Amino acid sequence: MSRIGPWELILVLIIALVIFGPSKLPELGRALGRGIKEFRGAAQEFTSELNEAKDSKKEAQGDHKA
Repeated sequence: MSRIGPWELILVLIIALVIFGPSKLPELGRALGRGIKEFRGAAQEFTSELNEAKDSKKEAQGDHKA
């Protein structure tokens, strides 16, 4: 699977400019940025909860072996 190159990115931006107009693009960019930030925060929270559960399970197994 290939990555998006600079020409493809330029084409997508031009299409977005034509569809939404120059006044809506900054608003769409901010909304996209907020969405990405929220997704990263939720993913980080999920990862930390998963690690905590794994650590507590290891501690519980260690108590039973002793």
